Amino acid sequence: MTLSRLARMALLVAVISGCSSVPRIVNEYKIDVQQGNVLTQEMVSQLRPGLTKDQVRFILGTPVLMDMFHANRWDYVYRLQKGNGDVEMRKFSTFFDASDKLARVTGDVMAAQAGDASAVQESRTREIDLGSIGADSVAPPLEEKGIFGKMMESVGF
Repeated sequence: MTLSRLARMALLVAVISGCSSVPRIVNEYKIDVQQGNVLTQEMVSQLRPGLTKDQVRFILGTPVLMDMFHANRWDYVYRLQKGNGDVEMRKFSTFFDASDKLARVTGDVMAAQAGDASAVQESRTREIDLGSIGADSVAPPLEEKGIFGKMMESVGF
């Protein structure tokens, strides 16, 4: 009787272990997971030396990391994990002087180059000297208000 039980258990274990190695014919869909601050070249190009922290927050959004030990540095981190497993990370930091004015920025900044979108840079990290931007430079014109903006303006908001 114990031999038959042992044979049944061995057969059961063999059948169950055989089911665990079934090849996957259909794979499940995995979504893209996006976390952090999305910074565009247009947003970065609006930064000028001497901007206050509130102005930088308005342009770039609230930073992901505001370290209490380094109050003059804000870090913006972006992470995109695609469904196929590829991960893209971007880091961008802003530095302020003692009077809480923007002094410099560093990070994964791609310079806008016309017609050279396929060029891959060796190192994506670079520091931008905001002091080289003239104070007499003109800000881009504001966009025209849309239908909701015009409605809100006519109501008084």
